[in-house]
Amino acid sequence: MTIIHTTGASFKKDVKSKGYTLVNFWAPWCGPCRTLAPILETFARKNSSEIKVLKVNADEHTEITNQFAIKGLPTTILFKNGKQIDKIVGLVSLDKLEQLLVAHKK
Repeated sequence: MTIIHTTGASFKKDVKSKGYTLVNFWAPWCGPCRTLAPILETFARKNSSEIKVLKVNADEHTEITNQFAIKGLPTTILFKNGKQIDKIVGLVSLDKLEQLLVAHKK
């Protein structure tokens, strides 16, 4: 599965789906966000049967950014069945993303 670039109109539906959803808040001017992009692509490809990966442009969708009190970029939030269960602020490795998913599957 590829990463879905979600918008204000589709965000609620995208997040409320059954199972795990990882949402990455980013901006084009954010260097760490650009570094994280290929890591997220790899994570999405490797875990496509277990998790949906969404990206939200924080500059274009401020209503979503404000809803989740995003203060720094990149911020990555893990949801299960539409409920937020974890949050990471900053650049993370592929291993850290995979550990995040494994930790919540127990």
